[in-house]
Amino acid sequence: MKPSPLIGILAAAFASALGASAAPIAPGPNSQEEIQEALIMVDKGGTVELAAGTFEFAGSLSLDVDGVTLSGAGMDKTILSFKNQTAGSEGLIVTSDGVTLNGFAVEDSKGDAIKAKGCDGIRFLDVRAEWTGGPKETNGAYGFYPVESTNVLIDGCAAIGASDAGIYVGQSRNVVVRNSTAKFNVAGIEIENCYDADVFKNTATHNTGGILVFDLPGLPQQGGHNVRVFDNQVVDNNTLNFAPEGNIVGNVPTGTGIMIMANYNVEIFNNTIGGNATANVMIIAYSGGKDETKDPKYYPYPEGIHVHNNTIGTGGDKPEGVYGTMMAQVAGSPLPDIVWDGRVNPAKAKDGKLPEGRGIYIHDNGDADFANLDMDAFTKDPASAKVLRDLKAHEGKMPAIKPVTLPGKDT
Repeated sequence: MKPSPLIGILAAAFASALGASAAPIAPGPNSQEEIQEALIMVDKGGTVELAAGTFEFAGSLSLDVDGVTLSGAGMDKTILSFKNQTAGSEGLIVTSDGVTLNGFAVEDSKGDAIKAKGCDGIRFLDVRAEWTGGPKETNGAYGFYPVESTNVLIDGCAAIGASDAGIYVGQSRNVVVRNSTAKFNVAGIEIENCYDADVFKNTATHNTGGILVFDLPGLPQQGGHNVRVFDNQVVDNNTLNFAPEGNIVGNVPTGTGIMIMANYNVEIFNNTIGGNATANVMIIAYSGGKDETKDPKYYPYPEGIHVHNNTIGTGGDKPEGVYGTMMAQVAGSPLPDIVWDGRVNPAKAKDGKLPEGRGIYIHDNGDADFANLDMDAFTKDPASAKVLRDLKAHEGKMPAIKPVTLPGKDT
């Protein structure tokens, strides 16, 4: 007896109702077209699944449908290789909301590995971005590059070999970067011009600089603030700076552990930091010369910085770069574990001290030593600089910054 066609129709409808998806797309000569077509045709809230194996691409992929999950078999099993890319710059660019990227790798893209612009609720889970030839200035700039986005989650990811930042979040709000690894990048993890960011339980090692919290002029969103960096391993970040000439991170000294520049209300705590040859912790103002005065909205000074309860090992034994060399001229070598350039807004400071809640607060970091380098004085007259090493001037505590809360199950 032949089965009724109605049975097949009902079975298909039932499978659709349960959300059954097509078989995973497998590597093959037409996989670029198949994946891009799937990313265009997928329904809102749907899934595009990729099989294990290595996919070879000549051009970028893009996704602009809301609520889509792009899923592979794991960051070491599903490989999207752009080694022979001839069209486009990014490996993958996302411009839609509620997207989840899960379980694959993007390798050797011409430019950024994964860029997400203007997204709300973008999630990177178990994803790897890597340039497999090692650190080179010809590598793409960014591994993970969410920008101008909200509710950003990067969890359990790996970034390797970026010529700017492995994990970068810029001009975004409500950001969580956790349980991830950044190595052999210029900047391991960079939080730039962001409001409300938590960076925790990550490993940043063998980068030029481990974790950077920056604010830069000339960008639509400025005044980065409310950033917590905690429970991270920031060790042995001594890879020579390989940023292309003219890149702002080209100024980051080789051997930087954690750097805070021109942000307000930043809390650095419970981290393990050590083996960083220029400085384990560096707190500085933006020193772009006349550039900082061209933008009337830009505020170049770090204020309300709270560094406490970290475990800090040896470091500062081989200061590198123009800035590292200059700091060593002022404070001697090895540089102290925690270095502040001492620059403050003269309009705010009274006798060199900032108002309560806007200062630099440092305590309970074991036997870590410290120096205020008095860099403003040094640049005018090196002989007039007075290096201050006493932490009494930095006693006091800031109110704890509230944890970042993401919508739904990622809280």
